[in-house]
Amino acid sequence: MGSQGSAPRPPHISDATLRDSAHMAGVEFGPKDAAAIAGLLVATGVELVEVGMVSGPGTKDADLVLATHESVGPERCMTLVVVRDRRQVGHALKEAERLGVRHIMCSIPTSASHAGMKLGSTSLKFLQVLARSAISQAKERGFHVTFSGEDGARTPADRLVPYVTAGFSAGADRFRLAETVACLSPWQMEETVAPLAAIEGSEVEVHSHNMLGMAVANSLAAVRAGARWISATVGGIGERGGNTPLAELLTALRVLHGDARFDLSHLTALSRIALKGSGLGEAFQPGPTTRHSYAYELTGQLSNPEAYETLPAELVGNTRRLSVRSRLTPGLIAWALADTDIDVDVGAFTSWLVERQRRAGNPLLDRDAIRTAAVAFAAA
Repeated sequence: MGSQGSAPRPPHISDATLRDSAHMAGVEFGPKDAAAIAGLLVATGVELVEVGMVSGPGTKDADLVLATHESVGPERCMTLVVVRDRRQVGHALKEAERLGVRHIMCSIPTSASHAGMKLGSTSLKFLQVLARSAISQAKERGFHVTFSGEDGARTPADRLVPYVTAGFSAGADRFRLAETVACLSPWQMEETVAPLAAIEGSEVEVHSHNMLGMAVANSLAAVRAGARWISATVGGIGERGGNTPLAELLTALRVLHGDARFDLSHLTALSRIALKGSGLGEAFQPGPTTRHSYAYELTGQLSNPEAYETLPAELVGNTRRLSVRSRLTPGLIAWALADTDIDVDVGAFTSWLVERQRRAGNPLLDRDAIRTAAVAFAAA
C-alpha cells in the first residue's frame, strides 16, 4: 500500500462494536441499538458485523445476536465462540446453531501466557490439536470459520506460524491476528503478518487495540504485509484503550489510498448512536488516561492484569477498577469482597444482586457498590 495511491489489494472491513463492547467493562448494548448500528454499518459498506459471544447454552448475548440478524441478515454477521476444550466447543456450536449463526470466530489463546492461564497448558502441540478439533467440528456443522490468535501479537513466530498452518489445514476460512495487548509498531506488524499471509491458502485479518494510538497505522501496515481484512469498532469502542476506530480507518483509506468504496456519510450518525447506547457519551476517547482504559468486569483480567495491559495503570497515573452492569459472576463477586469482613454466601448473593440489577435497569456497579450491596444482603 503505497502512499498517495490506490492500495493494490483494498482490505475488507469487519466491525466488532457489538462484540468487543461485550468485553468492555460496564458497556452493554440493547437489541434496538444493535439493530440500528448494524444497519448503518452495512449501509456504510462494512462487510461483516461481529456481534456477541457464545461459550455454551443460554448465552447472555442471544437477544443482541437475533436483533442483528433481523437487521442485516445472518450472512452479514459473525459471532465469537469461546474455545477451551472439545466438549465445551460442542455445546457452544450447538448454541450458535440455535441462534441461526452462520459465521463464527473461534477465540483461542496462543501466547504461552494466555494459553497457560486459560487452557492450563502452554504446549504448542496441545494448541494445534485444540484448534484442529474446534475448526473441524465447526466445519462439519456448516459454519464459515475464522479462528483467532488471541494475544497473537505477543506470540513468537516459531509458535504462531505452525499454529496458523494447522488451523488452515483443518479447513479454516480465515485467521485473525489479535493484538490483544497493544505492543507493536507498524513495521513490527508487517514483520508479524508477512509469514502468516505467506501460508498456502491463508486469509488474514488483523484486530488491534489502540492503547498506544497506533491501531489504524498497524492495521494499514498489516494490509501492506498481506492481510486481507481489518477489524474495527465505531468510535474505537473497546476494552484496554479501545480498538481500531472505524471512522479514522475509513477516512485514512480514502485520503491516503484513494479508496472510495465506503459511504462515509453515515459515520457521524454511527458514532453518536454507539457512544450514546454504550453509555460512554460523546467525550469517550481511546488511550491510557481514560477511566475506561483500566476498567474490567472479568475476574481473570482483575486477577491477572499483567496478561492484558500494555503498561500498568499506575505508570500513567491511572487506576485499575471494577465496572459492571449485568455480567455478574460468583468469581467477580468473590474478588470484589476479598480483604473485607463481609460474610455472605457468594452464590446466593450473586443471584440476589443479579435480580436486583435487573429490576433497577442494570445500573453501573463498582467494587464499593458491590460491597455496600453485600452488607445490605447480609443484614437482610
